[in-house]
Order: sequence, then structure tokens, then C-alpha cells
Amino acid sequence: MSKHEKTVADFDKPYEANEIGTKQILYFSAGLFLLIVVTFGLMWALQIVLEDDRKAQDEKERNPIALTKEERLAPEPRLQAAPGFGIDGPNGRINLELLPPQSEYRELQKIWDAQLKDGQKVVKDGKETIVTLPIEDAKSEILKENLKARSGAIAEKAFEDARTFVSAASAGRTKNERMR
Repeated sequence: MSKHEKTVADFDKPYEANEIGTKQILYFSAGLFLLIVVTFGLMWALQIVLEDDRKAQDEKERNPIALTKEERLAPEPRLQAAPGFGIDGPNGRINLELLPPQSEYRELQKIWDAQLKDGQKVVKDGKETIVTLPIEDAKSEILKENLKARSGAIAEKAFEDARTFVSAASAGRTKNERMR
């Protein structure tokens, strides 16, 4: 190699010059960024396709005797932090999984107060049946019926049955003690 040939290396210097081209670095960075974005988009599309395929396969191959989510839960009563912990209210199940322990009592107290105030009603086969009434409503219903008091031998027998009870002296066989 003669001194007249053009080369990148400068033989007059004891070191090689390090020329950094910013233009090439920017091209490489932009290409790498585009490659990352395209790869991300393709992987995202692949994930969606695979999830849809898995759902379709699960529906097709679903075991007919497999337990549902509700059937896999432990039977009542459950621990307060356990999945499925809650109470059955008049408007359906009330989920109390992540609530404080007092929330069960508070929800039951709301239900009980509403039942005391308005009475308890059960809807069965499209008919509403009154199970309990508030005290004042129950009194007025009884007074409307015009009940007759019992008298005679039937009333005396009912009175005696109400006064006697089974004690330990008869070994639980007969009613031999009387209330005073």
C-alpha cells in the first residue's frame, strides 16, 4: 500500500480517529423505535386472537358436569374475608367480601328494622304473602275478625295444659309439675 492511496486511516497519527455520525445514530434509533412499535402492535393482535380462540375452545369443550363459580364456594357460613361471603337480603344477595366485620350486622339490622316497620312479605308464584305485620297492624287485623273466647271443658283443658310441664322427676315421660 502506497502513501498515495486514499484511506480512512491516517497513518501519520499514532491513533485511529473515532468519527461518530449522529445522522446514522438517529436513523438507527428511529428504525428501532418503529420496529418496537410494530412488534408491540403485532403481539397485541396475536394476544387478542389467542384469547378469542381459547374462549371459543372453552365453550366447545366445556365439561357439562363442571362446577360453576357459585357451586365451587364453600357452604355457608363462610369466613368474612372469603370469596362469596355475604347475606341474602330481600332484594337479592348482598356481597360483604371486602367490608369490615361489622358490616354484616349493620346490613342485617337494616333488614330487620325494615321488617319491623313494614312487615315481612314473601313473593311466591307471583303472589305476595304477608308473613309478619307490625304490632299495630296486627292488633287492628285481630280486632276486625271478631274472635270468640273459648269456654267450657275445652277452655279448662287448654288452661291445665298450659300450667303443667314435664319435669326431671318423671324422667321426661309425663307432665306432672304445675306452674304456680
